[in-house]
Amino acid sequence: MGKKIFVSYKFKDENVYPINHFGITTVRTYVDKLENYFDSTDNIYKGESNDEDLSNFADETIWSKLKDRIYDSSLTIVMISPNMKESNRYDKSQWIPWEVSYSLKEMNRNDRVSRSNAMLAIVIPDKNNLYDYFLKENSCFNCNCITYLTNTLFNILAKNMFNQEEKTKFNCSTSSNSIIYTGEHSYIKVVKWSDFINNPNYYIDKAIEIKNNIADYIIQKDV
Repeated sequence: MGKKIFVSYKFKDENVYPINHFGITTVRTYVDKLENYFDSTDNIYKGESNDEDLSNFADETIWSKLKDRIYDSSLTIVMISPNMKESNRYDKSQWIPWEVSYSLKEMNRNDRVSRSNAMLAIVIPDKNNLYDYFLKENSCFNCNCITYLTNTLFNILAKNMFNQEEKTKFNCSTSSNSIIYTGEHSYIKVVKWSDFINNPNYYIDKAIEIKNNIADYIIQKDV
């Protein structure tokens, strides 16, 4: 049976590595490519970001715009890109935080309750084919860990990373200020685009596995 997947993204972001031979590559280009990595029975619902300010809308109004696309899905993929967050606008005035919020909430509709979606964040490379705007690879001899620059994200995304209640961690021996987390420390599983396309089923299955253990995580559901 096919999966029902909702994709949240900033479709106008052009600060990404070009994968088109013709025309301009945007995050939407990557979203369209996603279909190549799913089973033909999977259903993909593509969120549409735009310039509409949502800050004055009631929750019910926003939900009415999103419910048909999100309610019936069980996995939400968030495409992280360099310009996904407009720093001059509040989170509540942008689409992605609301799409993540409603993906995580349990909603009643027609006597049926939707459960929190599994969550997977795919990081898109920037124009220079780099990921360091969000993922900083460290050159520590002992662990070669990766730092997540969560301050660049929407708050609801950042709050659902490193949110496992009982995290496995240790101190990096080469730095007195560095704590290294291991295992599935985040409810939102993060993967680079280059790694995802090499083994998409692994990362999807891992996100679903984390969802099945959602009680182990402190979930932030509000924008």
